[in-house]
Amino acid sequence: MPAQTDSSAARPPRTKRARMGVLDGLRFVAALAVMLFHYTALGNPSWGEPPARVFPGLSDLTAFGAFGVDLFFVISGFVILLTAWGRDVRSYAISRITRLYPAYWVAVLLTGFLLIVLWPDRRDNVDLSVTGVNLTMLQTAFGVPHVDGVYWTLWVELRFYVLVGILLVLGLTGARVLAFAALWPALGAMAHQAELTLVADLLVWDYAPLFAGGMALFLLTKDRRSLVAWLVLAENVILGSAWSGRETAGIIIANTERAVPDLLSTAAVVGSFALVGLATLTRLRNVSAAWLTTAGALTYPLYLVHEYWGWWIIHLLHDALPRYVVLGVAIAVVLVMAWLIQRFVEKPLAPVLRDGLRRAFARLELLDPPLVRGGGAAAGTPAVAPEAAAAPAAGAPEPAAAGREPAAAGTGAR
Repeated sequence: MPAQTDSSAARPPRTKRARMGVLDGLRFVAALAVMLFHYTALGNPSWGEPPARVFPGLSDLTAFGAFGVDLFFVISGFVILLTAWGRDVRSYAISRITRLYPAYWVAVLLTGFLLIVLWPDRRDNVDLSVTGVNLTMLQTAFGVPHVDGVYWTLWVELRFYVLVGILLVLGLTGARVLAFAALWPALGAMAHQAELTLVADLLVWDYAPLFAGGMALFLLTKDRRSLVAWLVLAENVILGSAWSGRETAGIIIANTERAVPDLLSTAAVVGSFALVGLATLTRLRNVSAAWLTTAGALTYPLYLVHEYWGWWIIHLLHDALPRYVVLGVAIAVVLVMAWLIQRFVEKPLAPVLRDGLRRAFARLELLDPPLVRGGGAAAGTPAVAPEAAAAPAAGAPEPAAAGREPAAAGTGAR
């Protein structure tokens, strides 16, 4: 066994900093855009007729809420690198698990209960075994359908988290991150073009520019004069416009039969990067407010539960109440559900899970400390503390799975 070293000595100290309130607000706005896309633009039978007929004017706008996925993933690239900076692999893994799983477990059980017990007409291939596998968040790897199609974005996020974890093992430095952010999207695209499907999927080729561009933005918060970082950002804005934006545009076309000009999809991607840049590189980064923090905290549980529970409320009420009242009630119900999950599941359960994982990793350290504790930012690299409880940037549209609802932002199996 190699000589044991305390990797914490090589890592810079982590310092606390105020949350970036505008970034929290952007996450919540992106979630609302995705939710409105689901409720008022995506073709689904909950209204008794196509949503485009129910909301002929509104749906023309909310159809483009599907581009919330681009904004989500840019934010994720920024926040996950910020979360990893100054950490070792162990603490990074613990932070991601405790952030993702408590709310997710409850959401899977709630939606599984809804589809199996309360609304079996919409259950499709969801049963107890499918629900059980979904609790792992690895259902795509096992070829098992999602209980709720919105979970596909979590699989995208997980692959990105693993790539960041590999960077941590190698040692997180600005130079390595820049090289990674420059090469990763290009390598993924080449794998896709060469029909190396497994490699392309592992590299998340279609959304890599969004994550990588977010990482470049994070590095620019530490050195805004870095020409290389600006060039890497520009590269990923261009690649994201060419790949990710058009991917989302194709999903909108397939699910709403609306044309999406290339100029609009490009503007959506460029706008996503611009918004995150404004929130993190200007004085807006210093804006902090309790309501923005609350909005940010609600984003993840809202994303997890909004789709089928909102559709169910619409299904129950659309014949009895005016359409906008029904829409408002559906939104209010899922917001309350999100608050309850955040307040009574995430808050109390995350610390318990974190402590349990720390004990488990401590036992593993007795076997091979360098493997468990290795990595982190290299010596001399400035530390930046993570945003508290950084959430995955989930909520993207996707094509419909066979036999299920047409997919919306965050729906369908990949």
